[in-house]
Amino acid sequence: MSGSPQQPGLDFGNTQIAFSHLSNFRLRQAYWLFRVIGQPLVVKMGPSLADFSLKWHLPIETVIRKTIFSHFCGGESIEACLPRIEELARFHIGTILDFAREGGGAEAEFDAVRDEIIRTIDQAASHRSIPFAVFKPSALISLDILAKRDRGITLSAAEEAAWQRFQARFAAICQRAFERRVRIMVDAEESWIQDSVDTCATEQMRLCNRSEALVFNTIQLYRHDRLAYVQRSFVDAEAQGYRLGVKLVRGAYLEKENRVAAAEGRPSPLNPSKAATDAMYDQTLRYCVDHLDRIALIAGTHNEASILLLTELMRAKNIAPGDPRIHFAQLLGMSDNISYNLASAGYNVAKYVPYGTVAELLPYLTRRAQENSSVAGQSSRELLLLLREMKRRGLRS
Repeated sequence: MSGSPQQPGLDFGNTQIAFSHLSNFRLRQAYWLFRVIGQPLVVKMGPSLADFSLKWHLPIETVIRKTIFSHFCGGESIEACLPRIEELARFHIGTILDFAREGGGAEAEFDAVRDEIIRTIDQAASHRSIPFAVFKPSALISLDILAKRDRGITLSAAEEAAWQRFQARFAAICQRAFERRVRIMVDAEESWIQDSVDTCATEQMRLCNRSEALVFNTIQLYRHDRLAYVQRSFVDAEAQGYRLGVKLVRGAYLEKENRVAAAEGRPSPLNPSKAATDAMYDQTLRYCVDHLDRIALIAGTHNEASILLLTELMRAKNIAPGDPRIHFAQLLGMSDNISYNLASAGYNVAKYVPYGTVAELLPYLTRRAQENSSVAGQSSRELLLLLREMKRRGLRS
């Protein structure tokens, strides 16, 4: 525990703070963007039409770049993200550079992704406003090999060699982060390939997290077994003498997980309801705060109730808002009412800033549109807050 108690009176409805970074033009633009992507037909048909247009070189890329891409993404390269990084930094918000390209199928592509992730680590090491780097393990190996390994299927000699190369890429990323003293987050995957990822993440935490948490594993708490996994990981951290780094999220593959489980005739690995997931998320927050002597925590959530709970837990234990063991993280372009108000109150906050070409980021942008459409009240909440700020400024919608 360190520092003074947290500041009371955190208000996520304060739109003056939430949108202080937006000019009148950008505020209006954000309002209309959320109105459009909140339409079910746009969410259903838009990704296919955009993919078709890009494939056949139709003039839609400029439209995407100036609207949804510019709102949710930092740019096409690390260098192109620098103005956004500086803008966030002016409001005491860190950047998580996210090379968001989906994994390819060739070894050369996996190596290229590794090299780009290492570039983000080096950028973070030289830029105080980039507190984390991140990578997606499935961008470093064939998904089929991960799935076979998780199911206990014997790999062929070629597949075993590919698995060894994946472990080497994974280790190279974490080792660079260790050498440069940069915190690196390992993204979560679907349940049928997660065990292999967990194995690699734990191995790297044992190696790199001896004195501080530098490697963080991502825990998807819509899975009913994940709190127990965090508890087992803590026991291992105590026994092996390392710091446990965890990023807590609710989960990203809900429909896919249930669909695959049903097709394979097995029980779903997910909680039976959103309420059960919310309860497990909050319970895991409590567990991590209770064991903060050995756990470093990133609350990766847009859920206001869970975030308020975490700030209350911190206040109850006299943990300062800026305690380096606790961070909050949200996606660029979403839930600015949370990010900017937390940062204004002195909490450690960072935004995921994805980058890549429009074509590379189309799957990511599709998920953002789907999330805003499917998460109860998300699009409506964003619109309400944007409209409230427009009225505060005397702007017409």
